[in-house]
Amino acid sequence: MEELLLRGNPIGKINGILFDKDGTIVNSEKRLLDISLSRVHEAKKLFKSENYSSEIIKELEKLLLKAYGINDNKINPNGSLAIASKKDSLICTATVFCILGKSWSSAFEDATNIFEAATKPLLNRNNTNKRILPGLIPLIKNAQRRNIKLGLISNDTRMGIKEFLKSAGIEQYFPFIWSSDDYPPKPNPSSVKNLCKLMKLKSSECALIGDADTDMRMASQSGVLIALGYTAGWRTPPSLYEHHHLITHWSELTFQSSYKI
Repeated sequence: MEELLLRGNPIGKINGILFDKDGTIVNSEKRLLDISLSRVHEAKKLFKSENYSSEIIKELEKLLLKAYGINDNKINPNGSLAIASKKDSLICTATVFCILGKSWSSAFEDATNIFEAATKPLLNRNNTNKRILPGLIPLIKNAQRRNIKLGLISNDTRMGIKEFLKSAGIEQYFPFIWSSDDYPPKPNPSSVKNLCKLMKLKSSECALIGDADTDMRMASQSGVLIALGYTAGWRTPPSLYEHHHLITHWSELTFQSSYKI
């Protein structure tokens, strides 16, 4: 086991680290904002084509932005867009449509179509390497040299995670992943336990690093040894309360052999 050091101070001996993705190892704010605003745009187009009044369309925009957690063109890091899965966001969108008078079946179908239409204009944009948060690469390379196993647990889809890791050039460091397609998805504590099983580790041998209290609570309930809150992945730092420790830069984490050679 390796001793994990936070700003030079030992905080626990581990064999593995589980990382959240969006807002933790990658700055996803611009991508998520672009996607959500595109969804709002497509929703307004649909309602306009169905002859809804301008007042209803204004209310639609207001409710969607509030549901997604967007204010002044910034994402609330504690809001649904930052934390919830795509499936959850789809349900949020359909619920707004229901509030404005659509039946659930129509609302869900419309939300599904809007999500697909909103994604198409953004497919060719790829600046993943520029968004990897500073200091991450040296940390995961150091972990690999020390035989510390790394896993990625996210509410993104399995395909989305794999595409991200490949485009970022870091797939070799994360052979173990748990996605929204796996059962149960995060923040169910069993998602952590199941990922640890894939890594052939106990949760008590691992640290978990995330940017939301749902991550911290999930870590605690799954028996993870150390729950670390990361606060530098958003323009507005997330409010975290259920962590063991907070970090603001990846360089604050280092390792020390727990035995003398």
